[in-house]
Amino acid sequence: MSAAEDGGVYESKMRSKETDRLFDAILSLKNKEECYRFFDDLCTFGEIIAMSQRFQVAEELYNGSTFSSISERISVSSTTITRVNKCLHYGADGYRAALDRMNGKDDTSE
Repeated sequence: MSAAEDGGVYESKMRSKETDRLFDAILSLKNKEECYRFFDDLCTFGEIIAMSQRFQVAEELYNGSTFSSISERISVSSTTITRVNKCLHYGADGYRAALDRMNGKDDTSE
């Protein structure tokens, strides 16, 4: 059972005061325009593309796409697809929480 399922606090290896401040800043953003501005300043173009691709892979896997169909549509390695799949099934439930919410599922009622 994950921390998200049992109501506990997830203890990330990256947790620190500095990371908390970064996440507080991200959570303070009000719309996509502010996100674009913030991430333009924070990340390189390549970092944003890599994160976008990983999230796209997660969404495809979440929706039942096969590795081969994902590989044909998205320019990522099979290693990336495997890693994202592992996170979806055995990770911290971050992808799943975001995808559930984006698909209108209320994670508090499950």
